[in-house]
Amino acid sequence: MLSRMLDDITLKDHNLERRIFLSRLLIGGLIAGLLIAFLIIRLVYLQVYQHEYYSTVSDNNRIYSQAIVPTRGLIYDRNGVLLADNKPSYNLTVIRENVPDLDASLGVIQNLIELSAEDIEEFTQRQRRRNVPFSSVPVAFNLSEDEIARLAVNQFRLPGFQVEAQLVRDYPLGAPVAHAIGYLSSITEQELRQVNAENYAGTHQFGKTGVERFYEQILHGQVGYQIVEKNARGQIMNVLDRNDPVPGEDLVLHLDSELQLAAWEALGDMRGGVVALDVNTGGVLAMVSKPAFDPNLFVGGISQREYTALNDPVRTPLFNRALGKYSPGSTVKPFVGLAGLDTGVRNREYEIEDPGYFHLPGDSRRYHDWTWWVNESGHQRVNLAKAIYQSCDIYFWDMAVDMGIDRMSQFMGRFGFGRNTSVDISQASAGTLPSREWKRENLGQPWYPGETLNSAIGQGYTEATPLQLATATMVMANKGQWHQPIMLRQVGLEGEAIQHQSAIPDVNLNNPDDWNYIHQAMQDVVHKGDGGYRNNGSAYPYIAMLEQMPYHMAGKSGTAQVVGIAADEFDRNAEVAERYRDHALFIAFAPVENPQIALAVFIEHGEGGSSVAGPIAKQLLDVYLLDEFGQLKQEYMSESALQQLSSLQQAAEEGEQL
Repeated sequence: MLSRMLDDITLKDHNLERRIFLSRLLIGGLIAGLLIAFLIIRLVYLQVYQHEYYSTVSDNNRIYSQAIVPTRGLIYDRNGVLLADNKPSYNLTVIRENVPDLDASLGVIQNLIELSAEDIEEFTQRQRRRNVPFSSVPVAFNLSEDEIARLAVNQFRLPGFQVEAQLVRDYPLGAPVAHAIGYLSSITEQELRQVNAENYAGTHQFGKTGVERFYEQILHGQVGYQIVEKNARGQIMNVLDRNDPVPGEDLVLHLDSELQLAAWEALGDMRGGVVALDVNTGGVLAMVSKPAFDPNLFVGGISQREYTALNDPVRTPLFNRALGKYSPGSTVKPFVGLAGLDTGVRNREYEIEDPGYFHLPGDSRRYHDWTWWVNESGHQRVNLAKAIYQSCDIYFWDMAVDMGIDRMSQFMGRFGFGRNTSVDISQASAGTLPSREWKRENLGQPWYPGETLNSAIGQGYTEATPLQLATATMVMANKGQWHQPIMLRQVGLEGEAIQHQSAIPDVNLNNPDDWNYIHQAMQDVVHKGDGGYRNNGSAYPYIAMLEQMPYHMAGKSGTAQVVGIAADEFDRNAEVAERYRDHALFIAFAPVENPQIALAVFIEHGEGGSSVAGPIAKQLLDVYLLDEFGQLKQEYMSESALQQLSSLQQAAEEGEQL
């Protein structure tokens, strides 16, 4: 039995097992060797042949080029008062490439801070306009301390987002300077196409109106760049290289903030515009439009509710009334009268008998003087001077018939009517200076004689802006010498004042003494009194009669009709709705002997040029010309007045010695 069991046991074949083991080892070693060889070859390929490529990819994952936005230049008034400043603001920004799920992150942010659907839409638009990869885009502006704290605690949930300290525009004076200075707001794709897009990398705001818009390139400066190393969370770990930005230039304007604020206060609750110019330079001393808006609203992004309020169809605070065109009314009469003298159509002695109405030759229609509803008998005997200081329509209609519209239009154009003559106020309207050719080209109609009458008193097709009226008044004060209106006085606080050569030829008259004649007539508008209703200046009861003035003021009122009312339909006692009331205007310059300032005041539906706009003009002249004692500043006195003052002072000193 034992032998049978031994016979059943098969002895192991160690040689066979050895051969099997060796063959397996050889195969395994061959496979391992091939794998190792493949890895070595692959490693050599990646490390040697592809080194430059993967090194670049690696650097791109941690090294970024960031734009450094330049500090925007500041804006000052002529006396160094800051009109446009930069203040620090904490904004939430994002680098889109570092955000795995933008929608989810925005949802988290909405639970942490106030972020409306409108804010998200504006952010989306800013993101589309981004022209540099890995650049930050603002999500929310002007964060509070509480909002910053909540975002900081939840930073781990918001990869790619961070709170950045940035400088944003600030307008200390707010609404009173809004239409003159302009404002900044989000840059649009169209605006980016107008500038060097690379220089605006990282810049999210752009000048929209006023000085901010016209001098955008100077104020913006040159963008800088820095190469930074970031970690996986997008946090900056190291600055590898830096090219500093070039700050924008500071600007000093001709604007006088004291006069600007005085004009704002003088307008009160009325809608209107004021423009004041430096007679010696053309510098804009004041440009006010009211109602206005707070320009700071646009800096951080204005809400839809706030923007809707600014589009009020009656108050229209976004509309600049200082640059809008209106019928100038009788404010054009000094210029039309000067045209009559210079063309030889009239002389100083020529008089008419004013019955209170006028007939065109061969026309039975009566054209009534503006005073017909008070004094139907007219102004009686009238020459040109009286026609100006009493604003007699009849005289100017009689003269206009002989002069004709074309000669009148050509002469008025020499004073800047019908075009924007300013240097840096590009948004000003050109107004309308009608002529036969103008009407044929624009309306395809012939010119009618009655339209000449309207143009002679600043009605009909004639339209001018307060800026144009102030400019023409400045040229009148300068006796024909032109200075184009300009906002900019100098670049930099230490810069030299800009000497701008006017591109418009001076107005030279055949008889230069005609300037003095018109000046005296305009002075009589304000100062001629005690001659009775038929002889006093139209503004005398509202200005010079009320108080003694330490200087002479030349002016001309204007009351521009908004709607026509036939004489037989006019009711003296009827209450006229505001929207149908006449506009009130007044132009002035002073002192007459040594002109320093020219201005134009426009009051929308203000009715009385002399009674409403005139006192405002006088109030502003006082602010600019008088010292703290209510006396004319010595630098504004004429040579004769200075000599007289010197003699008085010398006499006083001699008296004290005695």
